[in-house]
This record gives sequence, structure tokens and C-alpha cells, in this order.
Amino acid sequence: MNEMDKMNESSETTGRRGTAIVFPGMGPASFAESGRFMVGNAVARRMVAVADRALGYSLVDRLGESTDDYSEAAQVAFMVNCLALAEWAGETIGCAPDVCAGPSFGAKAATAYTGSLPVADAVRMTARMARCVAEYFRDEHSDVVTHSFTRAPEETLRELLDELTAQGEWHEVSCYIDDGFYMLSLRERNLDWLERRLRNIGALSLYTMRPPMHASVFGPLRRKVEDEVVGALDFTTPKLPVVSDQDGSVVTSAEGMRALLLDGIVKPLRWTDVVATMRDMGVARVYVSGADSLFGRVGITTRNFEVVPVNPRLAMQPRRRVST
Repeated sequence: MNEMDKMNESSETTGRRGTAIVFPGMGPASFAESGRFMVGNAVARRMVAVADRALGYSLVDRLGESTDDYSEAAQVAFMVNCLALAEWAGETIGCAPDVCAGPSFGAKAATAYTGSLPVADAVRMTARMARCVAEYFRDEHSDVVTHSFTRAPEETLRELLDELTAQGEWHEVSCYIDDGFYMLSLRERNLDWLERRLRNIGALSLYTMRPPMHASVFGPLRRKVEDEVVGALDFTTPKLPVVSDQDGSVVTSAEGMRALLLDGIVKPLRWTDVVATMRDMGVARVYVSGADSLFGRVGITTRNFEVVPVNPRLAMQPRRRVST
């Protein structure tokens, strides 16, 4: 039995037959792999050409010169690769989704994939938002980080966070990924304390993000992005329903897509809610389009769906056209 047969059998067993495409949040990516895909894959080359015209510079060259994992060029390249991989998957492995989701950074790719913004506009938006974020965190909340960890029971974590509150220290849960898997924003001066306390309760610290993300105190950044970037863009109705990463609601309007991008700055990400909504919509198979080390791999995703990773490594392998 081949992979597609297994997925179809699983769909019949669960009674769900729908398909979703998920654009993952952004993480550090190897230029060797992403750059090779951008110049070696025909679909990616077409997408990069669109990006180059929109940006007024060579995206591949700028990416190669960058030393920052979250530079403007890195962010645009990640989004462009996600879109190119989605198009490639549609052409070669039969990806024809019924619904779309774009947790965190992935919302930018979802906006372009669903046609709510033209690709060129989404490229410019991504570049300008990257500049806004860099400018904001140079002057504001420069002492805030977002720390991810897993194996933290909810009740025990609540007690730990109560300790922070009792000390008068600000903190917010920025991401609810899975049972026991969270991302917490807090002052960097409390990071050592947090990691020590997490070890004490048997939790596992993963990584710390700078700049931070998804916290209500970033309201001024939301206003800056709306005033300088998103407010002037002409969004249209998405061609596919998009599941909000903030509460699992289904977005089907142009203004809903605009709000999705802006509210993601100040509201926590709730991947658990996205999974629940996709299940309720009958999704059985999820194509994760982009380099991903999180959303397509966590247990809540793999337990509920057949996950098809669509990444640069897969797309660069010789492959026959497959239909579903």
C-alpha cells in the first residue's frame, strides 16, 4: 500500500475526507537549502522573479548577504518559498485544499495563497512589516523575549506563572501549541529564573525568540503596522476559508483577512483551536507548505491528521506527477 492509499484509508476510517494547507510559522532556515530551492526549482524561480520586481532588489542576493535569521530578506524569502512550495504541490502531488491556515508568520503566505492580496503586494507587505517590527523593537520593549517550552502541565504552569505575578513581573502566554507546549513572553531579566523553574517541574525549555511576538502590550506596534503598511492595502475576499490562528474562527471576508494579520501582533496564537476547527470542518489530510519544525510535527497535529510535509528538500527530489 503506497502513501496516498494509506492516507485515503485513514480518511475513510475517521469519516473525514477534507484537505487543508497550512503555512507554518517562520524559524531559522539554512540558506544552502532555501537558496538552492529558490534558484533550482522552476516554480520558485517564477515566484522569486515576482518578488524581485516588487522589492526592487535581488532577493536571493540579499538573502545570501544576510546574517540575521529574521532579516527583511529572510522573512520575504520564507514567505516566497512557502508560496512556491504550495504551487509546486498543486502541480505535482495533487494538493487541492478545501481550507487554509497560516499560524503566526504563515498568515502572510495564507493571504497571498488565497488571493486576498496579489503576491507582489504580499511581498511588499512582508518587507515593510519586517522593517516596522525592527524599528519598533529597537526603541520599545527591547527587554522582552518569547520563550518556548514543552512538558509543562497546565496546572503546574499556572502556579509557576502565579509566582511571577506575585513578584510583580509582567508576562503573557503568547502561544498555545499543544498540551503542555507553550510560548511565554516575559522580561529577559526573568529568563534564567523561568528556565530554572521549568526544569524543576520537569518541563523542557526549547528556544528563545527575539524579537518577541503575540502579546497585548504590543498595541503600539499593531497601530504602526496598520498606519504604515496594512491599512492602505486593498484586500479581497479569500478564495478559500482561512482558519484564524487566534481563536479558530473561519475567516471568509477581506476585512477579516486584514484583521487576522493585525490582531496576530497582540493576540496569542492558539494552534489547539485551529486543529479543533479543521477537524470540525472534516479535514483529514494537512499539507504543511514550507520549512517546518513545529506545527506539522507536534502531537496534536499528527494525532488528528495525515500530515504531508511540503518542503524544499522534497521539491528538489526527482518525482513523478501524482494525482489523488
